[in-house]
Amino acid sequence: MTLQPRSAAQVATVEVMPSPTRLERPTFLMAFPFSLSTDVPNNPWMQDLPSDRRQPDHRRAYNQFLEVYRFLSSEGLVYLLPAPASCGLQDVVFTANLGVILEHLTERDVAVLSRFTSEPRRGEAAIGLKFFRDLGYECHVPPAKFEGDAELKHLHDNVYVGGYGIRSEPGSYDWMEKQFGMRVVKLRLTDPYLYHLDCTVFPITREDTLLCTELYEPEEVDELARHTNIIDVSVEEAYNGICNSVRLSNTILNSSHIHELRAGTEDYALELQKNRKLEDIALRLAFEVNYFNLSEYHKSGALLSCMVMHLNRYSYNFKLLN
Repeated sequence: MTLQPRSAAQVATVEVMPSPTRLERPTFLMAFPFSLSTDVPNNPWMQDLPSDRRQPDHRRAYNQFLEVYRFLSSEGLVYLLPAPASCGLQDVVFTANLGVILEHLTERDVAVLSRFTSEPRRGEAAIGLKFFRDLGYECHVPPAKFEGDAELKHLHDNVYVGGYGIRSEPGSYDWMEKQFGMRVVKLRLTDPYLYHLDCTVFPITREDTLLCTELYEPEEVDELARHTNIIDVSVEEAYNGICNSVRLSNTILNSSHIHELRAGTEDYALELQKNRKLEDIALRLAFEVNYFNLSEYHKSGALLSCMVMHLNRYSYNFKLLN
């Protein structure tokens, strides 16, 4: 069989194909957990677990991952990052830390790749760089530490909120503001267990943002409130993952293993409190809530938002209430 060269028309067709970011449907990046491991305890949640309780059940982890993947792909496009087990990267499944797509640059496809603080994660950057370059993205790496979509959230227009102090540095946001004409409201993270911004901040609409105000200085909260309506959540609710959510159209996805907890225990009561708070917020804003049991990923100190990188935020284009 002889391969024929592409015609000029075919080449032109390929060149004008939209990027994932420009598709008119929600688009995400995930990574199947072939290389999932907890060998290196690189966060406080993992360090608190004895090594014999920290080992993931891979069959169960695969099934839990696929439940989230199936739900997201029912309405959106979900890319899978090509990262085989042989890559040896224990946390590559948590694609929210791989980088961030800058939503306000509507005429450019820009990916800012992470510069990891965590040693076991540094090899992920090369995989991410190749993936985004192959898709035609303009790729950049900041001059200071930065850990991606989990640390930088788009609010509206050219306004973002960024977390720093544990895994990311403010210099990365200063550089982004100068390089890309954006405004980043910077929040200093101080709780070692809530070490990424997505543990305490969740923009649920273009106008509304869940925030654990107790963990931030009043002037930081006031600055963020100039750009978004703040819906306050408690520290206990943040610890149980209320902000570690993902929006898909009119549904909020959240992790909950409440059916594995014993009724009457403190853990059960706190999980129930978080679920009810999220459901109350969702009801007021006309959302539905879907829960996914991700208990195998808790062993890595991770929740649902950790497993999903936004390639666009198309869901946020729709207002559910008049």
